[in-house]
Amino acid sequence: MNKIIYIILIALAFGSCSEYQKALKSDDLAVKTKLAVDYYEKGKYKKTIGLLEQASPALRGKPSAEKIFYILSKSYYETQQYYLAGYAFESFASNYPKSEKREEATFLGAKCFYTMSPRYSLDQSDTYKALEKLQSFIDTYPQSDYLPMANVLVKELTDKLEKKAFENAKQYNTIAEYYRDFVAPIKVLDNFLADYPGTKYKEDALYYKFDTLYQYALNSVESKKEERLNNAKMAYETLIKFKTDTKYKETADKQLAEIERELTQYSNN
Repeated sequence: MNKIIYIILIALAFGSCSEYQKALKSDDLAVKTKLAVDYYEKGKYKKTIGLLEQASPALRGKPSAEKIFYILSKSYYETQQYYLAGYAFESFASNYPKSEKREEATFLGAKCFYTMSPRYSLDQSDTYKALEKLQSFIDTYPQSDYLPMANVLVKELTDKLEKKAFENAKQYNTIAEYYRDFVAPIKVLDNFLADYPGTKYKEDALYYKFDTLYQYALNSVESKKEERLNNAKMAYETLIKFKTDTKYKETADKQLAEIERELTQYSNN
């Protein structure tokens, strides 16, 4: 019995394959599109794509085009071809502004760009593009059922940009002493704190600013050392004011003690 079932399944598979190959070779658009829709409804998206990529150029402007281009876009999406899907959905939304599928297509198109956003350490051009698409969707469909998910995606992307900005500022602090360049790290940290006032990295950024100012003061020429030591001391106070029990307190307190020792010579004078 099992052997008979196996033979039947093989026969069906070959029959299906033969049907698909015939449709690919056919010049009949109706045959291609009908079979493509059937494959789409069965979740056979790769075969749907194979047929519709052939048929779609000839369908532009025809009554069936709206459905076919939506199915092709969705098939790209379901097969995780997000680059193709993103632009296909965007084209669909532009070409069929009155379509009942336009809202979904606009959201899924924006979501495709979200999936192409790389990890924070890489170039974030695609992240900015995804944010632009998602914000456009939110502005266009403020009452959409997709709005909660769109907001979640926007937050993930903005968090990624925030992390990249912080890591960049942190890196400046790390190499400051090696390159004897303390002005650039301080500026970058100030910019980060201004751009992300509510950042979850604020404690870290405040400490790195203090640490950079501390290094800057100790490496200063004598004529500017007192002023820079006092600037570092103020940065310490800002850190402690923000978080009294900061995780950096032990290290920061030791640095402050050295600042105070250095300042003593000026008070004595």
